[in-house]
Amino acid sequence: MELIIGFLYIALTLLTTSQAAEPSQIRLLRPRFGSGGRRVEGLDCLSWRLAVETNNLRSWKVVPQSCEDYVGNYMLCRQYRRDIEVVAEAAVEYAKSIQGAGDGKDLWVFDIDETSLSNLPYYARSDVQFGAIAYNETGFNLWVAEGTAPAIPAILRLYKTVLFLGFKTAFISGTLDAYTDIKIVNLNQAGYI
Repeated sequence: MELIIGFLYIALTLLTTSQAAEPSQIRLLRPRFGSGGRRVEGLDCLSWRLAVETNNLRSWKVVPQSCEDYVGNYMLCRQYRRDIEVVAEAAVEYAKSIQGAGDGKDLWVFDIDETSLSNLPYYARSDVQFGAIAYNETGFNLWVAEGTAPAIPAILRLYKTVLFLGFKTAFISGTLDAYTDIKIVNLNQAGYI
């Protein structure tokens, strides 16, 4: 009996002193979003971006005003280009791994908007503020009508690679049909088709 009591005493002593000396490594999570996905004050912009990119935050309409600088810096600096380059390089490696039928029917489909052509000059404008101002369809369509969207370099390299590998290419766009001819000219001037 004394052995059991001694064991319990030692066990309880070790348990209480270890908890007192070292705080618990498990902490309550502090949610960044309230019920219904509403923004909580103090939202970290990197967390917001991750939630958007992983489609865990679906109903957002504008970039939070507090994240405008963060989004702008990300889009204009090296990380955005690196992110695109990583994805494009993975696509190149995938394209190289495909054994085509050799019948001229192997097709690689490219999206135009924000994939082949960049709308970054539009989003950087003061009346758009990288999405911190609500989307204006009229303003965006005026930008599209200019036909001056630059190529995204890593995607242009991917395009040239798949052509070299023997793929046919096609382009798709969510832009209004009224701008099809402008998009074709813009793609041509940017180095595609």
